[in-house]
Amino acid sequence: MRSGMAQLEKISKMIKIALGSIAGFSLLVGGIGIMNMMLVAVSERTREIGLRKALGAKPLDIMAQFLIEAVAMCGVGGAIGVGLGVLAGEGMALLAVKIAKIVPEWPAVISTEWVLIAVSFSAAIGISFGLYPAIKASMLQPKEALRTE
Repeated sequence: MRSGMAQLEKISKMIKIALGSIAGFSLLVGGIGIMNMMLVAVSERTREIGLRKALGAKPLDIMAQFLIEAVAMCGVGGAIGVGLGVLAGEGMALLAVKIAKIVPEWPAVISTEWVLIAVSFSAAIGISFGLYPAIKASMLQPKEALRTE
């Protein structure tokens, strides 16, 4: 009996490691995607950035604008992910009760704490991967930026 439990715990640990690795890789790919979108936004809005700087915008203002955009994108993505996760959890609980008849009642438990952690983490991803494009935008020289098409 003990060896069976030990083996189940070992399998459970391996599954957690595999899922954690997949999640980490997905976050990295998503972060790189955010950085790429923000770099495209910087290159498309070079003239706008140059005009704002020529009119007196500080580099910190430009950087804040692009960081806020990156955080907003990641925040929306995180909120959508939480919503889909809640739906999946409810669906799995319903599946366990209605179809598999494993337990008479199995409510999905959604912790507000973990929802806040997930959305905060997605905002942190936005900050970390949006920082390079924001710095690049803030360092543009107005004269050069206005000259580009």
